[in-house]
Amino acid sequence: MKRFIAILFVAMLPFSSAVMAERIKDMASIQGVRDNQLIGYGIVVGLDGSGDQTTQTPFTVQSIISMLSQMGVNLPPATSLQLKNVAAVMVTATLPPFAKPGQNIDVTASSIGNAKSLRGGTLLMTPLKGADGQVYAMAQGNVLVGGVGASSGGASVQVNHLSVGRVPTGATVERAVPTAVGQGEFIHLELRETDFTTASRIVEVINSQVAPNLAEAKDARVIQVRAPLGGERIAFISKIENLEVDPAQGIAKVIINARTGSVVMNQAVTLNDCAVAHGNLTVVINTESTISQPNANTQGQTAQTDQTTIDMKSDKGELIRLQRGASLSEVVKALNSMGATPQDLLAILQAMKSAGALRAELEII
Repeated sequence: MKRFIAILFVAMLPFSSAVMAERIKDMASIQGVRDNQLIGYGIVVGLDGSGDQTTQTPFTVQSIISMLSQMGVNLPPATSLQLKNVAAVMVTATLPPFAKPGQNIDVTASSIGNAKSLRGGTLLMTPLKGADGQVYAMAQGNVLVGGVGASSGGASVQVNHLSVGRVPTGATVERAVPTAVGQGEFIHLELRETDFTTASRIVEVINSQVAPNLAEAKDARVIQVRAPLGGERIAFISKIENLEVDPAQGIAKVIINARTGSVVMNQAVTLNDCAVAHGNLTVVINTESTISQPNANTQGQTAQTDQTTIDMKSDKGELIRLQRGASLSEVVKALNSMGATPQDLLAILQAMKSAGALRAELEII
């Protein structure tokens, strides 16, 4: 039987309504301040016989012939190159905001042929282009491949992919991307997670702790803030970013990894009445409401208490009963104790979701 692994963040502990305050900079970014992706095609040389098999990667040979012709070396048309120390690679990098010409950034070289390893190779000068086709950086340098093969008890284990390497500070920025911190008298904060409550709380904190009527929520993600012009804007943004806000509690979500059997929950998940039969497992969930009525001529209030009973039975006659609180964490724990496989759990949760008994967003990865 496959071993079931359940990872329950906070789910196995009593839930608390208290939320830790977070800085605005951890929840939002400044509109227009963003990274830009760069990509280029290059050649890694100097490999110790671990390069592309040029008979199967004609683009590698074509690249070498084109590079040599640009350097004044013209090969006869019928020349067949049999190279083992050259590899064709795709070079990628991230251009950070406010990067200026002359600054250095890291690059990653990934083999696109059948090279066995890029260890010890040197990346030749490679132009890195943005989405607009313009060259923003030039990359060149020694390729570092982390991890080595290890052996234990006669078995060989490869710790890392040898066909991918990095060139630390291997690219020099040649062109800057214009970055404007806000347009006119306003800057815009963009929440990383769309939420009306969090946006409203950020507006309230800015207006109460900085100055009234500075911030206004345009929607559940964008917040418009009136900011000073000139050099004072940087100090103003720094102050705004470090304000602390209590974020809203996220929606209930259950994430299942069907390959590993991992289950992750972000908060308490409620279950309605349902009955699920799957293979040799049977799950029945019942919720009964008990109303407590105060005596006459008293100041007491009517209270309603929900008591939930979860019965689980397998073909072996095992019966597990859980009472009070239809917590999905208890269901998962009980199924785990009965030897349910990840496939069993996945099928049961999907059935509960389809029947409307699972009040949470179910995501399968």
